[in-house]
Amino acid sequence: MHGRIPPPLLLGSLTLPDYAVNVDLLVTNLTNPAFLFFLLGLVAVFLKSDLEIPPTSSKFIALYLLFAIGFKGGQELAHSAFTTQIALVMATGVASSFVIPIMSFHILRRRMSTSDAGALAAAYGSVSAVTFVTAVSYLEMLSLPFHGHLVATMALMESPAIVAGLLLISWYSPEDEELDVSKRKVIKHSFTNGSVLVILGSLLIGLVADADQAEGLTPFTNELFKGFLAIFLLDMGITSGKKLSSLRKYGAFPILFALVMPLINGILMGLFSNLVTADVSDRFMLSVLAASASYIAVPAAMKMAAPLANEGLYIPMPLAITFPLNITVGFPIYMWVVS
Repeated sequence: MHGRIPPPLLLGSLTLPDYAVNVDLLVTNLTNPAFLFFLLGLVAVFLKSDLEIPPTSSKFIALYLLFAIGFKGGQELAHSAFTTQIALVMATGVASSFVIPIMSFHILRRRMSTSDAGALAAAYGSVSAVTFVTAVSYLEMLSLPFHGHLVATMALMESPAIVAGLLLISWYSPEDEELDVSKRKVIKHSFTNGSVLVILGSLLIGLVADADQAEGLTPFTNELFKGFLAIFLLDMGITSGKKLSSLRKYGAFPILFALVMPLINGILMGLFSNLVTADVSDRFMLSVLAASASYIAVPAAMKMAAPLANEGLYIPMPLAITFPLNITVGFPIYMWVVS
């Protein structure tokens, strides 16, 4: 692969040679405590346990994770110059959030209705903040730097995919099909929904905050982060286990798409990103963003704007299949591609 090769990866007391990185990263990823808590959630559903995270607690933890990532990203930006390369990285991410929905839509439309294809295209063109947060933790595990401009890139990638999905539904829907696509309302929502607002707001606050006073938040944004992430992934495991059962009735095609398309998107982005930057961390995070799929912002938008789209597809596919795929085998594959 082209691009800069990172230094040997230190995992515990082991130094891994380049040829073994992809295998050992997979093993290390599968034994990551955060991922094991995700598995515990799946096991709890399988055993029909009454284990659950209260919805209010889950929402608080999600807001905390977004706040911590946004604030740390803002602090990182405050100590770095905005360069042409950073602008290219951000532009590449935003461009992919238009390209991926179009590509996905024309694949899905062969086997699904226009509304379902458009909603799924928006989901797979948009991004998952939880996958992004988990990927940041993955970089930290490998002692690789995380750059703050990726936070802004993630936030900017969410809305274009939603708009693209709605436009595709509008253009390709039969004339006699009743649609309720309020584009202005949905575009506004895509920029003001809670996840985008909290991460962009935290990014800006971290950017302008006094450095000495911001240092006082370090214990809250750093030391507590991995613990909260583990609890949140436990909740994601429980939710995924419940959603997965509702997807089986739609046959093999949605499951195959949810497994194959993210890997294609992530690998292609990993290869293409070498044209705009040689930074391994940036290329890895761009690959993760391209491979991730939204199961929070997009469902909220589609419920308002495309009620004919089947939420039994566009919620469980990104959450119950694509999300665990990325955090298990996806991350090591994308890191191998960009290394």
